Amino acid sequence: MSEIFTIDHLPGRTIAHEDRSYLFFSGTAYLGLPQHPTFQQLLVEGIARYGTSFGSSRNGNLRLRIYEEAEAKLAAMTGAPQALTVSSGMLAGQVVVNWLRSQQTRFIYGPQAHPAIWDGPGVVLPALSFADWTAQLVDSLRQEPPGEHLAILVNSVDAVRSGYYSFDWVADLPDDRPITLVVDDSHGLGVLNNGIAGVWPQIRPKANVNYIVTGSLAKGMGLPGGVVLGTAATLATLRETAFFGACSPVPPAYLDAFTKAGALYTEGRERLRQNLILAEKLLMRTGLFSHAAGYPIFFTEQDDLYPFLLERGVFVYSFAYPTAADRANTRVVISAFHTFEDIQALANAVYAYVFG
Repeated sequence: MSEIFTIDHLPGRTIAHEDRSYLFFSGTAYLGLPQHPTFQQLLVEGIARYGTSFGSSRNGNLRLRIYEEAEAKLAAMTGAPQALTVSSGMLAGQVVVNWLRSQQTRFIYGPQAHPAIWDGPGVVLPALSFADWTAQLVDSLRQEPPGEHLAILVNSVDAVRSGYYSFDWVADLPDDRPITLVVDDSHGLGVLNNGIAGVWPQIRPKANVNYIVTGSLAKGMGLPGGVVLGTAATLATLRETAFFGACSPVPPAYLDAFTKAGALYTEGRERLRQNLILAEKLLMRTGLFSHAAGYPIFFTEQDDLYPFLLERGVFVYSFAYPTAADRANTRVVISAFHTFEDIQALANAVYAYVFG
């Protein structure tokens, strides 16, 4: 198990631990919003207006307009018909799963499906590649009798090993039964498909498939909350559930900052794009990493890279996920807040590991 670093400040380009500074290439702040001074100032202004939290049901008889404004912006950003915010990405998934469970739905999970969209702790995920799994899924469903309501639950991207998923298989699903496709886009919102729309535009509509996207806003979007994207009818039904009605919402100050930060998201995306061009040029020549072009994660099977880099003042992601019983994985995360000099220093340390 990797040594645990406990610090008392927000990680950014660097972290400080026991009187030593380390370049930080971990975390999920892909667009660098939590570290951005202008975004922080927008949040300060939002807190002055809305306070630190709004401990009330969104279904109460007093409502804050900022929720509808932010949700409209999220829908426009992603291309989804509507958006519904909740207090976390985990809750976003569980609002949907709980609703599907009440309809006596059969759940089918894709490889590495995020725990946020699990129907309980005992879920067994297929040990296949995503492409092999989808091919087998389509074939097996076409051989089944029609009628049963199915829910297919998958991630939008392989954020562990840095791989893109194709969703062309959705068009080949059988037409003879209702299907709900739930896609967790926690690691795609803000960065997937070389833009900030996430996975929504990637999946073509199909008449018998109800398409729902869930996700955390705490990663690329830099907000402590979650979102559900879907049709107006679906989201109206979710609003009526106890899971939604009984939970406290996203602190409104953050959504206020979000509605005013459009230029910062665009700037963050462009800075990340430029950083990735350099990182891909410098790192991929080593043959050490698995990496989806344009995505901010570089995965390696060589877990001993972590202590090697740590000795040289570079901190990267390396721990068991999603449970402590899972295999540790090591990955380098590039963010918008990194400088070209940071990335060159990272590359020099990796070269020392690979080439000696």
